[in-house]
Amino acid sequence: MIVMKFGGTSVEDAKAIGRATEIVRGRLKEHPVVVVSALAKVTDQLLAIARSAATGDSKTALQLVEAFSQRHYEVAGELTPRTTDQVAAYGEILSSKIVAAAFSTRGLDSCLVDARACTVTDANYMRAAPLIDDTNERLQKLVAPLVDKGCVPVMGGFIGASKAGVTTTLGRGGSDYSAALVGAGLSAERIEIWTDVDGMLTTDPGICSNARRIEVLSFDEAAELAYFGAKVLHPATVLPAIQKNIPVYVLNSRNPTCEGTKITARAPKSRHMFKAIAVKKGITIVDVAAPRWLQLDGFLKWIVDAFARHSVSVDVISTSEVSLSVTVDTNEGIPSLTAELAKLADVKYEERKAIVCLVGENLRRTPGVAARVFRELEDVKIHMISQGASEINLTFVIAEEDVARVVERLHRAFFSDRVSDMAA
Repeated sequence: MIVMKFGGTSVEDAKAIGRATEIVRGRLKEHPVVVVSALAKVTDQLLAIARSAATGDSKTALQLVEAFSQRHYEVAGELTPRTTDQVAAYGEILSSKIVAAAFSTRGLDSCLVDARACTVTDANYMRAAPLIDDTNERLQKLVAPLVDKGCVPVMGGFIGASKAGVTTTLGRGGSDYSAALVGAGLSAERIEIWTDVDGMLTTDPGICSNARRIEVLSFDEAAELAYFGAKVLHPATVLPAIQKNIPVYVLNSRNPTCEGTKITARAPKSRHMFKAIAVKKGITIVDVAAPRWLQLDGFLKWIVDAFARHSVSVDVISTSEVSLSVTVDTNEGIPSLTAELAKLADVKYEERKAIVCLVGENLRRTPGVAARVFRELEDVKIHMISQGASEINLTFVIAEEDVARVVERLHRAFFSDRVSDMAA
């Protein structure tokens, strides 16, 4: 049995759903369970409707509702008229009904499963946490028998219900999380995350046109890349699968013959020093200098607590005996934060910076890595340098305006001879 999750761009219209149908048809012998996101951008539309209604702008809210409804009627009408009457008012429930009906009209023995009957969560609305034991029990009771009968269960991702039966959502990335929960609960052989790219790449193709597909990543490598900018998949959402040693594949529904990227608890040894280069722009450096106070007990805790009080999260930290530098990815809260810090220290901040992070398990075993990297960047001003405790990333901070040339130069130096990621 396998779990196949189709993201919003993979079910965004009738043509996309048709492609998904054929992909599922090609895996019928492996007994697939299908999890679908809302149609592309539908969740954003729903939130926009809610905001308009909350501010009393009923005219805009009604216009958005009309456009939202019309889109789903059009998609359903192109696939099968039977589904039109079943179209309800929100994302994943709508798409799962449409996809299940589309599968049936194209000859697949599919069955619609209400995810709210399977995914049991707490009552932390908008970011509910699944109750694993209860969810696994429901999956075994409601979904496993359908798979045994040869049916293709189709369910919405992102949504669940509390024990009281009240609808909840798992937060952004929740559809991937749902797929991982289903896969773990049913002990799937693998989980496939279908999106609109060929997998995770060696860097952002918008920055470097020579970016290449990564064949295999460890969970730790994928987590580092996601934290520092990679957007295809956030590994935290597939943690339930990784914990049960179920491999996760990132695949392209528009190019289904591509092998994509495989993510496992432990990846085989790579022939290359790095797996990828991640970039995170919009960074601000905050420098705190306090020669008289830094060594006093509790001073560093006071600084960390100040960041927490002002809801400013930290990415990279660098310290010396008399100063502390951190990077943050938002300017909100910085004026009030620096005003508080200035009571005991000299504070300044610099905007328009970027984090560059080179990731790979081989960093643990390779001497002289930093020397090789910074030799390529002798003419570039480096504002901060950090290596994580995991020892699989080398991170530094540069000006945003230097990102393109830095990434292109490093990619050329470390990936130019890249044929296969796998060690010989």
